[in-house]
Amino acid sequence: MANGGVIAPVGMNLVALAAQKHAVPFLAVGNIVRRVLHIIREEDLSLTTAAIGGLNLSAVSDDENDDDRDGDSTLSAAAVAAAARSTLRPPSLQTLLEDTPVSAAVPQTSSSGGDSEGKSKSADKSSRSRKLKHDVIEAVNELIQDIVTCHEQIAEQAVEHIHQNEVILTLGSSRTVLEFLFAAKEKKRSFRVFVAEGAPRYQGHLLAKELVARGLQTTLITDSAVFAMISRVNMVIVGAHAVMANGGVIAPVGMNLVALAAQKHAVPFVVLAGSHKLCPLYPHNPEVLLNELRSPSELLDFGEFSDCMDFGSGSGSPLLHVVNPAFDYVPPKLVSLFITDTGGHNPSYMYRLIADYYSADDLVVQRRATAGN
Repeated sequence: MANGGVIAPVGMNLVALAAQKHAVPFLAVGNIVRRVLHIIREEDLSLTTAAIGGLNLSAVSDDENDDDRDGDSTLSAAAVAAAARSTLRPPSLQTLLEDTPVSAAVPQTSSSGGDSEGKSKSADKSSRSRKLKHDVIEAVNELIQDIVTCHEQIAEQAVEHIHQNEVILTLGSSRTVLEFLFAAKEKKRSFRVFVAEGAPRYQGHLLAKELVARGLQTTLITDSAVFAMISRVNMVIVGAHAVMANGGVIAPVGMNLVALAAQKHAVPFVVLAGSHKLCPLYPHNPEVLLNELRSPSELLDFGEFSDCMDFGSGSGSPLLHVVNPAFDYVPPKLVSLFITDTGGHNPSYMYRLIADYYSADDLVVQRRATAGN
């Protein structure tokens, strides 16, 4: 009820954060944007490194006289230094993908043949730009394929974690969890699944139907029965909306309650998440919104409570307030293991794993204001 103890634990301390601009579902979108930016930077760095290697090889294999060799070595050193400065102060990503030079141009040694040298440099720049775009497109296509197949890659690890005659508890509905459990059944594992219904949207009902349709023994329970049933459970396996850099998890509402129950009874709490859900931000970052409020109509029928929602108190506010948070934050100390498409990882390792996917320059992604705004 409005003043009961059920609403408060779900995240009343997060309600004040719900007024911020960035919603949780957009964290995965931001992660993918950052991954693409990282791909562009990595491909450009790869081309720059290859160019430096080519200059060094040319300087070593030069068979001209000592004076010419000294001049070429000096010229190569200047080009290497220019490329190094470009690496330390990378240009804008827009510049990288345009037909403009990324590193400093090699200085001309004479005025003769200036037109031919200019054309040659222009052709080299254009060729490099086309090569960079081609490599970026290939890498982005690989990223798309990884996102599409991440459920399968995570499910392949199910047989390593689910054993015979175990009882698994999950909350709400997650395609990753569904495929993970079904993969274990396909490996001839016999186990039972408890599904908490995930009120007020009752996504657990959908998951329970899917599990039964695939031949898994399933028991549907209410969210309030989690603590009563947790003593019979061998493992909790859940999905996530986002995994933060500190190993914390943003998940459907009620997940923190499940994690606390699992910790109380020493039950492993396992989180399944594709690499695109690994977020380089921390919960305290201003770009992160830990919760959002859904429509109160998911909790009650306004027709039945219309007499409680008028402004009869005289203070200008309704007598009944309905708070319907969508997400919970599970701290890393409550998580036993993360299973991603790259394998299993401890919460303390997540920040190192995330560092491989993103560039430090892209952690804060801001939308450019459009004309007229």
